This record gives sequence, structure tokens and C-alpha cells, in this order.
Amino acid sequence: MEPLTENQLVQLRQALDARLAQLEEQLAAELVTDGLPVQEVETSPADKATNRLLNDLAIEAREHLTAQMTAVRKALAKFDDGSYGLCEQCGNDIGFARLLARPEAGLCITCQARLEKR
Repeated sequence: MEPLTENQLVQLRQALDARLAQLEEQLAAELVTDGLPVQEVETSPADKATNRLLNDLAIEAREHLTAQMTAVRKALAKFDDGSYGLCEQCGNDIGFARLLARPEAGLCITCQARLEKR
């Protein structure tokens, strides 16, 4: 594969910046609700279980948002050190099509497939 062109790098950086802004906006909206979506009140045991499940799902969603933000920030940091677009395992170029689909990707498609088979 060929190294990324300057235009491709600009396009990918803009996509990452936009994605980070979107994730930050989502997280801010989640935090505005101030706490858990369902307040624990005295109810039947079945209702308590449902409330706990809903709250656990909300917490998991926030954790997922935070993990996505971390991945995007890591990709943006790679622009600064010049390693963006290089596979973290083998060091080969990550294809533009893959980065266009997942700008935060840190592995080439071959290494990613190998990791998923494990």
C-alpha cells in the first residue's frame, strides 16, 4: 500500500476532529441528565431489577462513549508524532479505504483480522 497523501491526511484529520466533537457532545448530553436515568425508589423486586438493568446499560453506554473518545484522541495524537496511518503491529501502511471507514483504526486489515481470529 502507498503512504497517505497530504490531502488524504487532511480529510482524515477533519473526520477525526468531527467525530471527537460529536462524541463530546453526546457525553455532555448524557451528563446533563445528572446521574442515572432511573432513580431507585421503593418498588417491587421486579421493578428494582429493571431499574438496575436500565442504569447499568446507561453506565455501559457512557463507558463506550469514553472508550471511543480515547481511541479518537489516540489517533489524533498520532498526527503529531507522524505515525498516523501506520499499523501498530507490523508498521505497514493502513489503507486509505480502511481509514476512511474507521479513521481511528490502529491496525492494518491483515493484523486486525489476525487479532480477531484469536
